[in-house]
Amino acid sequence: MDRELHGRLDELQRDPYPLYTRARQTGGLTHVVELDAWLVARDADVREVLRRPEDFSSAVALRPDVLPSPAALAVLGGGFGGRPVVVTADGAAHQRLRAPIVRGLSPARVTAVLPYAAERAAALVDTFAGDGQVDLMAAYARRLPGEVIGRIVGLDPADVPGVVHGGHRAEELLFRPLEEAEQVAAAEDVVAMQHTLDQYARERHDQPREDLCSELVASVVEGPLTLDHRHQLVADLQNLLIAGHLTTTALIGTTVLHLLRHPRQWELLCAEPERIPAAIEEAARYDTALQGFRRITTRAVVVAGTELPAGATLFIAFGAANRDERRHPRADTFDITRSPVARHLAFGLGVHGCPGSQLAREQLRLTLEELTRRLPGLRLAEDHPVTMRPTMIHRSPYALHLTW
Repeated sequence: MDRELHGRLDELQRDPYPLYTRARQTGGLTHVVELDAWLVARDADVREVLRRPEDFSSAVALRPDVLPSPAALAVLGGGFGGRPVVVTADGAAHQRLRAPIVRGLSPARVTAVLPYAAERAAALVDTFAGDGQVDLMAAYARRLPGEVIGRIVGLDPADVPGVVHGGHRAEELLFRPLEEAEQVAAAEDVVAMQHTLDQYARERHDQPREDLCSELVASVVEGPLTLDHRHQLVADLQNLLIAGHLTTTALIGTTVLHLLRHPRQWELLCAEPERIPAAIEEAARYDTALQGFRRITTRAVVVAGTELPAGATLFIAFGAANRDERRHPRADTFDITRSPVARHLAFGLGVHGCPGSQLAREQLRLTLEELTRRLPGLRLAEDHPVTMRPTMIHRSPYALHLTW
């Protein structure tokens, strides 16, 4: 992708909502050059595609916006992974890859980790509560989700920062235009993370524990642990950990941002914390952290009256569907008192629905309980304008400077 086109893609991704509005108002589907895909923007059309995985394959769900340089690819060749993962698999393979994750993120497992999550949320707020100012993304939102999913997977807390950093670097490498030296540095960080995860896979194969890493190993390996098994396990663990922390990090950031951009709603939430669950759903709907995924047609199909051949790429925009007036009246208005709340698509739908949605919601609940109780005077720092990260995968502020 050339720099001019990437510049236009950045602009679109920083604020995709005007494009979404035009696409919903246009007959049929809209082809978007910057996305190199047909944009599916209406709620009913998004639901139709998600309910037909046999016609719309997930194989391209994580297709990168940037192809790493040969030097960066050479570094990546020293790592692990490169196998299909749950997000990019279809049919029986998808069910096989998804099953241990669903078990590992079951309501019982989530409930069991909540005391630890609550303890860590409180401890992180302790680090800045007396300062009068904070970048919430750096001090909190980029830390809590990694610590929590790391606990479920079975990581040593000392390894969590490196794994989280590697996840961020993987996203940068595949979705940001970096100079070659920076690409190589990012690739080295990713490979370091992969070697850490490979060590966990080998240790859990030899000595299983009551954690999700052991569950994944048992689901993949029967008998001796081969090199191919190790590649698959690192791919699975990397995908799970990145999904488990980057998306929740983004959700925390956008939720607090919009609450503070609407001070009366923040004040209402502080006065009536029982509204926190509704606020979470409204924030997830209003500015969806995971804006959407790509799909590719497996045969000739018709979507919204548009004829598509086999092999056509679509971008299934959850964020656009969540602003569809036909599903959500006053869709462009952020309103935590919205009632009744129509079911949104922030966590997907159907066979690829997010298995970690309960865990994400619980972390956001703990976050809002801590902040409304301890820092009700929170407001956006006027001298730090908020800039959104240009991504459709984990939409969030770069930084969120707050004062009180």
